[in-house]
Amino acid sequence: MNPLKVVFAGTPEFARVALDAIAAAGHEIVLVLSQPDRPAGRGMKLQPSPVKQCAVAHGWPVAQPRSLRLDGKYPEDAAAARDALHAADPDVMVVAAYGLILPQWVLDLPRHGCLNIHASLLPRWRGAAPIHRAIEAGDAQTGITIMQMDAGLDTGDMLLREAVDIGSDNTARLHDRLAALGGRLIVQALAGLGGLVRTPQPAEGVSYANKVEKHEAQIDWNQPAEAIVRRIRAFDPFPGANSPLDGEILKLWTAHAVPAAEATAPPGTLLAVSDEGIAVAARPGAVVKVTELQRPGGKRLGVADFLRGFDVKAGQRFG
Repeated sequence: MNPLKVVFAGTPEFARVALDAIAAAGHEIVLVLSQPDRPAGRGMKLQPSPVKQCAVAHGWPVAQPRSLRLDGKYPEDAAAARDALHAADPDVMVVAAYGLILPQWVLDLPRHGCLNIHASLLPRWRGAAPIHRAIEAGDAQTGITIMQMDAGLDTGDMLLREAVDIGSDNTARLHDRLAALGGRLIVQALAGLGGLVRTPQPAEGVSYANKVEKHEAQIDWNQPAEAIVRRIRAFDPFPGANSPLDGEILKLWTAHAVPAAEATAPPGTLLAVSDEGIAVAARPGAVVKVTELQRPGGKRLGVADFLRGFDVKAGQRFG
């Protein structure tokens, strides 16, 4: 296989893993597109994305347009990106969690078009947060789809698709597994470029993974125990499922559902507190045992260590 001239567009760690894999396979990275630097950390200083950091470390050219729409809010950014893309003269563009919509002129520019690494088994979970939503919904499997991009939202033809079992993973662990799988599959796709079978996505089974918002993180204890546990797993590490107790907003990081007889305590009531876990009433007859928590400004702690610094008693109630 001859090395390809690749433009890569991506922003977070998920994308950086794929970028490293493409470079390690011997392809030439002729341009990297990433989101503009964002303020982060306690000092809110501008921080480059993981993809930009990787590109800078390797000496690859980087462009960070705020938009790629030539008729949009930032036409100068889009025009500069267009010039950089034309100068790069790519064989193909690979996109992974970039964060900007690609207009048609971008899709048409590379000789082999644009390939997307999507973290779901399309058409399940099109959109921004497929990993979170798959866990939250209780899906048994998810995976990676390599897709030939078109103008729709994750609607292009599928080139490669591989499933993984979700098991008891939280978003952090599943993210890392899927990032590695995405890197392997995109290298496979580039090796077979031009000879891969394009499979249209089925019209049935389409769902949308809306962006996770912070307000979703507060636990509704009226839900079934399994649904609460899935949400805790889905929102680890961001935004962190939480619930107020004794005037503080506690983050709940690890929990599991336990069998219970019919309980009369209102949802959110602490039924038992021990070093093995805090048992909380959910929907009648359901109990969630929480085993890892965090106070505001504190560290994530196992329940035994947490209880040494925070007085919790049976009979208290989460909000």
